Amino acid sequence: MDASTHEGNGSLEGLLSPRRDPSSPTPFGRIYSPDPGWLAKSVVEPILEPEREIIDAHHHLWDMPGFRYLLSDFLEDVGTGHKVIGTVFAECHAMYRASGPAEMKPIGEVEFAAGIAAMSESGIYGSTRINAGIVGFADLALGDRVTPVLEALIVAGGGRFRGVRCQAGWDPSAEIVNSPGRDAPGFYLQPSFQAGVRRLAAHGLSFDAWLFHPQLSDVVSLARACPETHIVLCHLGGPLCYGPYLRSGREIFAQWKARMAELAQCENISVKLGGIMNRGATFDYGASEAPLHSQSLAARWSPWFMSCVELFGPLRCMVESNFPVDKMGVGYRTLWNGFKRALGELSEDEKEAVFSGNAMRIYRLGPFETS
Repeated sequence: MDASTHEGNGSLEGLLSPRRDPSSPTPFGRIYSPDPGWLAKSVVEPILEPEREIIDAHHHLWDMPGFRYLLSDFLEDVGTGHKVIGTVFAECHAMYRASGPAEMKPIGEVEFAAGIAAMSESGIYGSTRINAGIVGFADLALGDRVTPVLEALIVAGGGRFRGVRCQAGWDPSAEIVNSPGRDAPGFYLQPSFQAGVRRLAAHGLSFDAWLFHPQLSDVVSLARACPETHIVLCHLGGPLCYGPYLRSGREIFAQWKARMAELAQCENISVKLGGIMNRGATFDYGASEAPLHSQSLAARWSPWFMSCVELFGPLRCMVESNFPVDKMGVGYRTLWNGFKRALGELSEDEKEAVFSGNAMRIYRLGPFETS
């Protein structure tokens, strides 16, 4: 089955698991509805740096069997105290059209995200600009034939469509749950796919890359083959620390950092800081009686975050909540306190760039009215 047909059959629902069974091992790599009772055991921390403006550069909204996370749910999290002025919606196979050509079905997700954005812009739901930027899906393996799809996505976004994400996470181990529709390596290396990525630049769009750390050389090849396209690497480059990668944390960290150093040489790549609660498994939330305090989370996250800042520079890094996926292990209030602690060594100008400025520039957001 070729890549374009393959992708059309992919669905995030394949990653869903029933609500977590506390007596079973934590199902890293799968997604399940967060446990509100467990999250309620968090210590209610004071908001650190409450006036720090934040762009949440990566979150999802969806309505899947057993797990609904829509505007009201996200607003409840966003409203826990941090100054989130805007957000970027990332594709998650939500609300695809039920009929029509397969390559056009993902337009439904962008229509959905744009509708949420319009609701947010009304001001009725608070000051945060939800879905101010939208990253959708297009089958870039269509190559140059993806052009009409991109044009339709731009129209559907109503001025908010900023790029495309294609997931390529693949690992030979049965313990690692692969990205939807991925049963072979090398997706980003296909000539047709790289032709599609080059079409993004022609339309002023970026590419969001998501795969696992052993595959990062594929992103290097993609960046070199598509130098005009800006690539945003999701979730710190996908470090895996569970399953067959459950060994010395220092060993995995060293492997990941060496690959990230090579990536950093490609000037058309930026990286999102966050998204390692699940695949990264830096904290076994399933075995914990309560969520960790932000100080403990920051101690685990800071080496990863600060390595990215060191390698890519503070102007090529941005923060992301990856909610509601990371909500399986942490509440929104604690998560952002953890980020602020983990990046506490940065100067004021560097913090402004990493927490809001870079996302605004790279995804072309704002200006926002803030109080």
